Amino acid sequence: MPKTDLSDLAQPGAMIAVRVTPKASRNRIERTEDGLRVYVTTVPEGGKATAMVQKLLAKALGVPKSRLPLVRGETSRDKVFRIEP
Repeated sequence: MPKTDLSDLAQPGAMIAVRVTPKASRNRIERTEDGLRVYVTTVPEGGKATAMVQKLLAKALGVPKSRLPLVRGETSRDKVFRIEP
């Protein structure tokens, strides 16, 4: 499985909008013409899916997950993260 490299999006202050699909068969990130889609195997309970999305995005962007706070969409499938400087 090729790793998704999103390092070109890793600009401080950038907002990263994603569409999340929980309970997927495997963890992966896809770039589509509509934006980023993140598939996670975890369930959407107690923030577990959001935490996994943050971890996957941070790895693909090449930034620590502490620099990738959730801005919008805590309980929604559409989430927005901001890259902190």
